[in-house]
Amino acid sequence: MGLIYKLSDILTKSREEYEKILRTKEAPAFSLVKSVGENKNSRLYYGDNGACMRDMLAAGDFAEKFKLIYIDPPFNSKANYDAVINVNLEADDGKKNKVSLRHRAYEDSWDGDSAEYLEMLAVRLFFMKDLLKEDGTIWVHLDWHSSHYVKLLMDEIFGEENFINEIIWQYKSGGSSNRHFARKHDTILVYGKTKKYYIDIPKEKSYNRGYKAYKFKDVQEYEDELGWYTLVNMKDVWTLDMVGRTSSERNGYATQKPESLLRRIVLAATEEGDLCGDFFSGSGTLAKTAAALGRDFVVCDKGKISFAKSYERLKGNGFKEDGCSKGGFQLFVDKSIEMSKAKVDWSAKVLRNIEDDEIQVETQINAYELKAYEEEIDKRDLQTAEKIIKDNPISLIQNWEIDVEPLEEDQHFKIRLEILDVLGNYTIEEKNVEL
Repeated sequence: MGLIYKLSDILTKSREEYEKILRTKEAPAFSLVKSVGENKNSRLYYGDNGACMRDMLAAGDFAEKFKLIYIDPPFNSKANYDAVINVNLEADDGKKNKVSLRHRAYEDSWDGDSAEYLEMLAVRLFFMKDLLKEDGTIWVHLDWHSSHYVKLLMDEIFGEENFINEIIWQYKSGGSSNRHFARKHDTILVYGKTKKYYIDIPKEKSYNRGYKAYKFKDVQEYEDELGWYTLVNMKDVWTLDMVGRTSSERNGYATQKPESLLRRIVLAATEEGDLCGDFFSGSGTLAKTAAALGRDFVVCDKGKISFAKSYERLKGNGFKEDGCSKGGFQLFVDKSIEMSKAKVDWSAKVLRNIEDDEIQVETQINAYELKAYEEEIDKRDLQTAEKIIKDNPISLIQNWEIDVEPLEEDQHFKIRLEILDVLGNYTIEEKNVEL
């Protein structure tokens, strides 16, 4: 039996699962780990997106709050995807030598005939509908593998009457076949929650035939180096470059989407101050773009490498662009996740600077040891990775920082050390230190 005949059952099972989850009274799956910066309206969730959305709806703070939900879920491609991790090793002459390791980013393989994939996605689409504002829109990024089936599911979940667009994003990239025309486009399905959806269609150039001036009455024409054109509402075929190998955006995450694409979506679907969401967030492109444009964000992914790249990318960015600034977010972590497989030997000393009467903290990381390492490291790079982990594990540290908290007992302080390594191990340790 073909999959088309199973769509009704898939939808029924998904709705039942969604309603069962909503009825279940469970303690929150996520806990707040820390706040980065001053903005408490944006969040980075590390863990299962279904549990994340259930937590948000159960708390009552996020129902019908999202102006935009964009998701770039697995495509049901029946393939696995790697992320490239860069490790800077110091040579004997003091120079840095960059070593690249391939690590499993996520699996896109599903049992059976894709029914499991569609059920997974449909359950989450029901949650997303609850999270959308009345005038909000949802953008679902797919390709040729399953977009036709997902569109049918969305017609049922969001309403066929609330379909807005099927955006075609075309791009250039390597790879082609003699058996079919080169597949160089993705599909983005756009639906409103209601007919009251907000959208701001930008203008684009439409060149005149022969690039010559028409000189029609009451038609505003412009000229550039190619010739004459008018400005029209943007069409549903977008030509934007992918994240190229030499792009400054490139962070090594598999299937990373360009900021130019997300920027166009965020500007079209939201206004400054609105809330944007991405529950298959990868390396955090939606979050970074939304914040740069003065929007709040909630993003979630369960991948360890996704977390490592997103946290570093968001934490290290000032989010300033076009005068907008939305720096900061809260980090929530699934309680079932073992955050770190690392052991750190470190020391801290608190000193008082007599000259300006300020407290200074001297911290030193003496050793960093991985108790276990991820099996997802590509076999071709496993020997190199094992050597680094054995001989120079401290080079894996991507980011580390300390926080100082005065204690009630005079001259005593609590020193909190946080370490994030390139494999996604997030280690938090504390020491009480006397001045």
